[in-house]
Amino acid sequence: MQISALPKKFAHMTRAKKFSLGMAAAGAAVVAGSLTGAPAASATTPAQSSSGSISGWINESLAIMRAQGIPGSYHGIHRNLMRESSGNPNAINNWDSNAAKGIPSKGLLQVIDPTFRAYHVPGTSWNIYDPVANITAACNYAAQRYGSIDNVNSAY
Repeated sequence: MQISALPKKFAHMTRAKKFSLGMAAAGAAVVAGSLTGAPAASATTPAQSSSGSISGWINESLAIMRAQGIPGSYHGIHRNLMRESSGNPNAINNWDSNAAKGIPSKGLLQVIDPTFRAYHVPGTSWNIYDPVANITAACNYAAQRYGSIDNVNSAY
């Protein structure tokens, strides 16, 4: 079955279930690519942050955010990050409306390239897959649009 057929066939499912199904399909594609020797779509660009854990990435982002006056809390970032990417800094969404327009959501907080460029925070990497850069740019966007990442409780 093609991924593009999922929205029509599973229209009765909740958004969360569709997201879970999409993540499962993406995971299956990564595994299939690994088994066949093909490159994994979600791991084409490695993360570059100096720390190697979700907690470290969030804390590094929070330090930058404090210095830049960007509001947000560990809990708000972690909650959104786990919902958006399950903690995978190389996550990419190739099936939603953004992907259909050629600008898939990427990284821990599923940011599209134009948003990442517009809300990039100085002192962070320009690599959208870099965990700290992705978190910090997403939190900067959320602060401008919603007042804080803490106010985001669904896809944004």
